[in-house]
Amino acid sequence: MESQTQTQAKPDGAPTANAQRPTGAPPTESTEPVKAARKGPALPVSIGIGIVVVIALFFGITYFAYASTHETTDDAKIDADTVTITSKIGERVAAILVDTNQEVRKGEVLVRLDSTDEQSRLSQAIAARDAQRAQARAAQQTVGLTQSQQSAQNAQAAGGIRSAQSGIQSAGAQYQAALEQVGVSRAVVAQAQAQLRAVQSQVPAARANLAKANADFQRTASLVSTGDVARSQLDSARAAQAAAQSQYQSAIDNVTAAQTGVTQASVRVAAAASTAAAAQSQIGTQQGQLATAEGKLSETGSPYRVSAQQAQADAAFAQVGSLEAQVRSAQDHVNDTTIKSPIDGYIGAKNVEVGKTVAPGESLLALVPTGRVYVTANFKETQIGKMKPGQEVDLKVDAYKGVTFKGHLDSIGPASQNTFSLVPAQNATGNFVKVTQRLPVRILFDNPPADKPLRPGMSVESSVRVK
Repeated sequence: MESQTQTQAKPDGAPTANAQRPTGAPPTESTEPVKAARKGPALPVSIGIGIVVVIALFFGITYFAYASTHETTDDAKIDADTVTITSKIGERVAAILVDTNQEVRKGEVLVRLDSTDEQSRLSQAIAARDAQRAQARAAQQTVGLTQSQQSAQNAQAAGGIRSAQSGIQSAGAQYQAALEQVGVSRAVVAQAQAQLRAVQSQVPAARANLAKANADFQRTASLVSTGDVARSQLDSARAAQAAAQSQYQSAIDNVTAAQTGVTQASVRVAAAASTAAAAQSQIGTQQGQLATAEGKLSETGSPYRVSAQQAQADAAFAQVGSLEAQVRSAQDHVNDTTIKSPIDGYIGAKNVEVGKTVAPGESLLALVPTGRVYVTANFKETQIGKMKPGQEVDLKVDAYKGVTFKGHLDSIGPASQNTFSLVPAQNATGNFVKVTQRLPVRILFDNPPADKPLRPGMSVESSVRVK
């Protein structure tokens, strides 16, 4: 049977010739050098492959161990709470004391606005406040003056009341006395009239006696002239005539005196009646004065007078408070012309130039805080199941290759980013396609090195240790 040669293809495509020879035939010379050549490099290659496998296993196990205890994302960046510097008032920019990228400290002056108008308004507000304050003090002093005047007027009115009451009593007493005097005078008139009648009744007798005495004297004189009687009888008749004449004249005088007494008594009656009428009139006058005094006391003693003055003073002081608020507002506007830095940071952007008139709320500068940066990492919703605040985080910033920053998880966002988008997804429309959402996670640095400044916007790879 002939020997046959079969040709087979190796996995790398190289042909291998296997010669079939008779049993017991010695190997040919052509196969021995090939085997010797294959045995030469096999050991180093195997060692190299083993080292590669060991290294791959080491790094693979290390990576698997790290990946099994950490949740990692490269959808992260450094953020900061940037402060936008604005103006509270509309005014012209007078000076800009900082420039872009400049570091500033809290309280440092950044921009000065023209304060001419604000200073003028402040001066006007102060003047108006001071004037109103003076008016308020004057109004308060008027309250005290009104109280003093009211007390004096009350005392005066009370005195007037007492005086009127005393006058009424005095006029009443005078009236009563006048009435009594009228009675007495009338009694005197009656007595004088009675006396007049008495003396008048004596006049006829005296007249008759006088007539008889005259007649006797005439007869005696006639008889004496004839010598019928002695002259001594004539003297007696003359004496009797003179006595009768005197008695008659006395009666006439008594009548005249009695008439005068009646007249005087009547005058006293009229005077007493007039006095009584005057006293009665005085009573009415005093009663009127009493009513006037009581009305004046009621007017001056009214509590509303002082309370009205006090209300005016209180209103004046309230106006002072209002003007004081205007002064503070004007002072605030003056202070607003000097714009200061609220924090330590860097000037990120400058949007203003000297001479520009800015509006209230207009952005002037962007201020990036110093050392208050954090990382916002957007993890998939499937990654945050085991995350909680306080967990350690490894941070790798693209700007610093080979440097790992340490941090900790501060908080997890309350909703996915899609929730706050302008047009959020409406999953109830019937065309729902499930998409894995991402939630923002805030991470804080733990003592970052000062020689490696961190700036907002830098890309970061974050790994949160969850086990």
